[in-house]
Amino acid sequence: MVEQASAWVESPLQMLCAVEAHHAGLLGTATAVVPRAGLRPLKATRRELGTLGLPDGLELAEPRDSMPRRLHAVGDAFSGKVQLRWLTSGTGLTSGRIVIVDDGLATLRLLELLAAGPSRPLLRARARPTVLRSALGLAAALRLRTSDVSVFTALPVTDGLAAAVRRAGVDLVRHDFAWLRAQPPSAEGPAERTVVLGTSLVRNGLVHRDHYLRWLTELAAREPLAYYPHRREDPVDVALIRERPGITVHDAGVPAELTLRGLDAGQRVLSLPSTAITSLRVLLSPRGVAVEPVNVPDDWWTSRAEPALRSHLTGVSG
Repeated sequence: MVEQASAWVESPLQMLCAVEAHHAGLLGTATAVVPRAGLRPLKATRRELGTLGLPDGLELAEPRDSMPRRLHAVGDAFSGKVQLRWLTSGTGLTSGRIVIVDDGLATLRLLELLAAGPSRPLLRARARPTVLRSALGLAAALRLRTSDVSVFTALPVTDGLAAAVRRAGVDLVRHDFAWLRAQPPSAEGPAERTVVLGTSLVRNGLVHRDHYLRWLTELAAREPLAYYPHRREDPVDVALIRERPGITVHDAGVPAELTLRGLDAGQRVLSLPSTAITSLRVLLSPRGVAVEPVNVPDDWWTSRAEPALRSHLTGVSG
């Protein structure tokens, strides 16, 4: 009997990339993608994916409150619960393989830590962990060091970092959304020529709210905009944006990689620094759609946005 792999996902991008990882053959012939319960964007993404031609052997399982006992694929390698599960149960398939699917900017942080070796605990970039949390992150790094680990990502990775990751014994697998590119657009794109992707930078305290809202207002005064909020965007901010003349807010609730596949040549996508720029270029450039990063002026950044973070964000989406 073929063992079914379990992929635990906690964000829409993780869910999409778990499907791509199965399609690429990293998880065997049978995979259950298990979404965390209680997250509306995951429900919407699961529903949208279910309308497409899913790869053979893949099941979009019902949402669960707790992750499967054995994890074959995850998105958030920095989750304390995931790390604890790695330490207290089998690592995955009979080969002991763990697949970590793309989780946006956090994936590059993970690659940097893996390349540095097991002495660096797996902790989020701006985390201020307790001693116990640091110990768990260090134990998880050591566990991965003794496992067969693959990181599956569509993000650009420098040659130097890729080489360092592979020297550390990690299999870096690049992808270009091959399965999704083969799917027909499920719906027409918005009528507006310009689409703006929402950002989490304001809610995360990295960009000043008033500067961002002023930019949107001035842009909408020149041409109508279709605005797709970020899933972590403050609802109060979205309500303010909705009131701006010339802006139509689309509450899609699913990744832009899914919702914007229907854009046509001549339309364009604008976004503050985001890893979505990379994936949308892969998906939309062949259709003649421009995907343009918006440089953040210096006075937009708050004191919480350290220079290294600004440079990192700009480098990823430039």
